[in-house]
Order: sequence, then structure tokens, then C-alpha cells
Amino acid sequence: MLKINDLVGVVFSGLSALVIKDVEDEGDLIRIVARTRDEPVPCPVCGALTGRVHGYCGRTITDLPVDGRRVVVSLQVRRLLCPAREYPRQTFREQVPGLLERYQRRTSRLTGQLSAVVKELAGRAAARLSTVLAVTVSKSTALRLLMRLPLPPLRIPRVLGVDDFALKRRHRYATILINAETGERIDVLPGRGAEVLELWLRSHPGVEIVCRDGSGAYGEAVRRALPDAVQVGDRWHLWANLCDKTLAEVRSHSACWATINPSRPAGVREQSTRERWQQIHALLGKGVGLLECARRLNLSLGTVKRYARTREPEALRRAPRYRPTLVDPYRDHLRQRRAADPAVAVLHLFREIKELGYTGSLNLLYRYITQGRAEGERPVITPRRLARLLLTHPERLRESDTRLLRELTVACPELTELAGHVRGFAALLTPAEGNDAKLTAWITAVRAADLPHLHGFANGLELDRAAVNAGLTLPYHNGRTEGVNTRAKRIMRQMHGRAGFDLLRYRILLQ
Repeated sequence: MLKINDLVGVVFSGLSALVIKDVEDEGDLIRIVARTRDEPVPCPVCGALTGRVHGYCGRTITDLPVDGRRVVVSLQVRRLLCPAREYPRQTFREQVPGLLERYQRRTSRLTGQLSAVVKELAGRAAARLSTVLAVTVSKSTALRLLMRLPLPPLRIPRVLGVDDFALKRRHRYATILINAETGERIDVLPGRGAEVLELWLRSHPGVEIVCRDGSGAYGEAVRRALPDAVQVGDRWHLWANLCDKTLAEVRSHSACWATINPSRPAGVREQSTRERWQQIHALLGKGVGLLECARRLNLSLGTVKRYARTREPEALRRAPRYRPTLVDPYRDHLRQRRAADPAVAVLHLFREIKELGYTGSLNLLYRYITQGRAEGERPVITPRRLARLLLTHPERLRESDTRLLRELTVACPELTELAGHVRGFAALLTPAEGNDAKLTAWITAVRAADLPHLHGFANGLELDRAAVNAGLTLPYHNGRTEGVNTRAKRIMRQMHGRAGFDLLRYRILLQ
């Protein structure tokens, strides 16, 4: 069986530098009566060892809780005489290195635990959690503990990652800098203009490679401050831009691929679209300007421009967006019954599929038949879903999706070309030597195709061609910067906008 002194040594092993005289149970509080050891200590001024006692004084400090209860140490410390009399300060109060620092009311290990909490939660949240941990601190104390933590030393990286994030969307932004190879946080700058980044780069030389997105401001800042540095365009942003252009191309050709579904009677929206197209083009044929057309037809200028750019009204047709319904499993039965008896009442069809297990309403069945979905081979696909099929690797598509994509692209020659160009650019996103020459051939092929939205994407690549070439041939990327950016936004949401930029910067650099 353990002796009481051995048990005390196990529970309060962190206080081994002290001599524990007594342990008192005060309900919600455990009080430890202790004193320092009778050993000589160095003078904080001259460093000479001394053990001459001038007097005693008491200190009350808080230690780590035990059994969910606070632990308070009533400590008796010595006031010692300095052996060198020439100093004005002849006495000093001894400290306990590693356990207790000057002017502190918490042990070093409790301060370390609280520092880990405030590092993750900052002020209010850390104060609430510390109460659960049987250590009470205020939000102001939590922030002081946080700001007392030392920041990591600034090390200029060879490969720098640059990105911006919004402090207040459309109003205030900040720039985050990291080591693109290790993910280490380097600095956080107020603002996102070229001047801010240029000033930092000039005052911190040594960067050789800069990974960034397609921002022209960052590119100009790097060119002015580090003309010899290599700029690397982020491949994820290149792919995201291609996805947007692909969706725009799919929407512009919806009149082609949507026709593989059985023809439906023109609805009110299609009729009004055709009439509006005819009205706008009739006025334009008479020499009326775009703004005057908008005034006469009571339309916005953007709508008039969109109709004016369209050669045929069918190009403005959009595929209907249908969601899966409870009627879909009974579409074959409805199609057979309506083919055999076109005049069959909807109520009779409702009763028949009810016996087959249909659990929907009669109104849902009416809408389903009125929309022409009963005669369709499949629910009409949306432009967004078709774009997703085009942008997905063919080996990752299901057999049904592959078959659907083949039918849709056959119905529209432009979509066949678009699919080939998308796959060709996707192959370039794996960095390799010679991808820059392949990109030149890809851009030439795209400009020869009748895909105007893809032409705009190719023109954007040419504007930043050097960075794009580096992104497709070098292994560096901005992925780690995006991850740090996401964690920075989490910190912002955690603080609910109560803190300023200085605290936000401090917490980002401590992560």
C-alpha cells in the first residue's frame, strides 16, 4: 500500500521542486501548504549564490486542477541577502524556475495548458471552456495569455504562396503568405493590392518562386519587386476557370442537346422568348440603338444585349430542370397506357399506379403528364449536370452516365469538340516537361473551333502565359495556401467579428 507521502508525490508530481508540508481539503478547493527548499540560489543581479535568509513572504498560486477541483498552493518563499554589498538592491525574493515565474499567480504548467486553450479558442470561448476545466479566467485574461505567446521566427522561404481573403466582403481584404513547400505561415498583410505585396517582398529578399492565382495585381507586384523570380499559376484556378467556361458553352448550345428528348409543346416562356427576340432584332434592323431598344421594350440593357448577340431564338432555349419525383418508377406503365389509349383519364392512371405502389398525390401526377415527362425516355438533364459529365474523367463515370453523355454529344457537334478540348487540357494539369508546347497546340486547336466561351479562356491563358507554363511544368502549387486560407476564415467566424486585424494576424501565425 502506498504511503501518503508517496501518493502526494504521484498526484502533485509537478510540485516536486517544493517541500509539501500539508494538503487540505476545503470542499471545492484543494489547498497545498508548501515552502521552497533550503538551497542556495543565484542573485538575479550579480549571479552569486547565496543562502542567507533575510525574511519570509507568502505567495498564493494556482496549479492544475485535480478531480475537477481547483488546486491552490500557499507557498512560503525566502527573501535572501545578496553577498555583494555594492549593489543598491541588497535583498531579493527567490523564484522557482520551471514552476513559477516572477509576478505570476499560476504555475508554469497551468499557464502552458491555458495557452494551448486560448491559442485555439481566443477570448470568450476560452473563458467558457476554462470554467469547465475548473480554472476560471476572464476573456481579457485569455487574450493577454494569447498575446504573450511568442510568434514563430520569420524565415524567408524559397517558394512563397500568396493568396487573399475577405475581412469584410467587397470592402476590406488581407493577404496571407506561407511557405508553399511546408505550409508554414510567414505573414499576414492588411490589404490585397500590388503595393502591399511589393513592399513586403522588397523588405524581405530571398524568395525565388511565387505561387499565386490569376490575380494581375500580385503578378505585377512580383514583377516589380523580384524581376528574376519565377511565378507559378495555380492549376486549381485554371481548372475552375475552364469549368465556368464549359458550363457557359453547354448553356449556349442547349437548343441542340436538349432536342434528344421528345419534343414538347412550346410553353409560355418559349413563346415569349421568341417574340422578344423578334422585337429586338426588328428594332436593330431599323437602326435603333441598344439603349433605345431597352427603353421602348421596357427591358434592361443587359437583356437586350444578350438577345442581340443571339443569331437565332432557339439558341436562347434552356432545357427544363426537372427533379426526381415519386412518379418516375411508373413512367413505363404510363407511357404504355397513353400509347394504347391516348384519351385515358388521368384519374384512371392514378388508380392504376396506386395499386402498383404509388404513394404520391393526384396533383403530382397531373403536373408530370402535363410537362410531357411520361413520354420522355429519361428526365431532362440540366446544363450543370451535363457540364459535370463533360468535366469528369471518363473512367470515373457510371455506364449510364457514359451512355447519356455519348448521346448528348452526338446530338451537338460543338459539344463533341468541347469534350475533346476539356480532356486535352485536363491531361496538361499533371506537371511534366513539354506541357508548355502542348498548351500552345491546345490553344491553337481551341481558336479554330466554334466555341466562343472557350476562346475567352484561351485569351486569358495568353495574358498570363509565363505563370501558366510554370504551373503546368513545375511541381509547385497554391494548395497549401488555400488550406491556410480556409482555416483563417474559420478563425474569423470563431471570433464573430469582435476582434481586430492584429489579433486575427496573431492567431493565424500561431496555427
